[in-house]
Amino acid sequence: MRRVVVTGIGMVTPLGLTTESTWSNLLEGRSGAGPLTQFDCEAFKTRFACEVKGFDWESYLDKREAKHLDRVLQFSVAAGMQAMDDAGYEDRRVPEGEEEDWGVYVGSGLGGVHTIERTYAKTAEKGPRHGFSPYFVTDIIINMAPGLLSIKTGAQGPNFAHVSACATGTHSIGEAARAIRWGDASVMIAGGTEATLSILGVGGFSAMRALSTRNDDPAAASRPFDKDRDGFVMSEGACVVILEELEHAKNRGARIYCELAGYAANSDAFHVTQPAPEGEGAQRCIRKVLKDAKLDAADIGYINAHGTSTHFNDKNETAAIKATFGDHAYKTAVSSTKSMTGHMLGAAGAVEAAFSCLAIEKGVLPPTINQETPDPECDLDYVPNVAREAKVDAVMSNSFGFGGTNAALIMKRYKGD
Repeated sequence: MRRVVVTGIGMVTPLGLTTESTWSNLLEGRSGAGPLTQFDCEAFKTRFACEVKGFDWESYLDKREAKHLDRVLQFSVAAGMQAMDDAGYEDRRVPEGEEEDWGVYVGSGLGGVHTIERTYAKTAEKGPRHGFSPYFVTDIIINMAPGLLSIKTGAQGPNFAHVSACATGTHSIGEAARAIRWGDASVMIAGGTEATLSILGVGGFSAMRALSTRNDDPAAASRPFDKDRDGFVMSEGACVVILEELEHAKNRGARIYCELAGYAANSDAFHVTQPAPEGEGAQRCIRKVLKDAKLDAADIGYINAHGTSTHFNDKNETAAIKATFGDHAYKTAVSSTKSMTGHMLGAAGAVEAAFSCLAIEKGVLPPTINQETPDPECDLDYVPNVAREAKVDAVMSNSFGFGGTNAALIMKRYKGD
């Protein structure tokens, strides 16, 4: 099979509006959490989240587009344009003659929730004849995220959106790598986007009792693997990466972050929200991704965990790592960057894959902040509170979603062979 490398990264997150600012704040252990400002949330038990602050759409969209585009689509366009810039495509367009060899896979968990809420409120006030925008449908459907990037870049190859809850970004990148491996494309624009900090989004997760209620100290609320964790912190943003077939990247002299060496996906077939006991489905997914990458557990130097800061995920993910890595589990650094970004839902897997690429390239492992009280069921090395310099040659990134869907990626150092 053809080999796949990462040549561009773009992101918009609660920690920064670019990859550079996000990565810098991540290594400094800063939390993106704070009081919710996008709607009146006083009636909810949870009144904070990780919001994207000061987003500048003018660098990526004209006023006509920005006026109607849902926030989830604005984020995806921005991250995609940044990734094109970062990969060296300065005009943000596919080179002439390569259009059919480029594809776009960008997904989302919930899509244009803000547009749905605004439209319902308008129709309730003005009636259906005056409440609907002609852009309503195109602003809520998830596949408009890859659709817009296809239009803006000129990519005419495979184009669609994966929707798999919190594993969406990982599935999008993994399936994009497969498209390149199998010869369906030479370059793929791939990732995830989410913007659900709204009445419906926060209200729905609050009703499930999935969210932390540390309203008095939002920055300390996301505490994966800590004994006193009480739920996850909702977040928003987007991350898009450029994947290229190795020879294509080499021929144009591209900067290569790393090689995407392995991808696996499977299902728990157990419960709509809870992971299978002992992370049984995650165990199978981890074994599959190691096999796909042709690596052993001992080759993995760092794991970017799904690490949601919920009781069930953290203990079962820890159990899955120990079951698959054996004694090496205690020698492997594991961290959850959700302790700082919050849970970006459909964008989480993409941004965490990008962090994994950067950990290899920069030689620094992001910490898990808010590690204060050890949980006996979570007893691995979670890189507590402070970033760690370490040269790692292979990194695994885990993502698990509602419905029992699991996905994992392995990135490894590209050594010029």
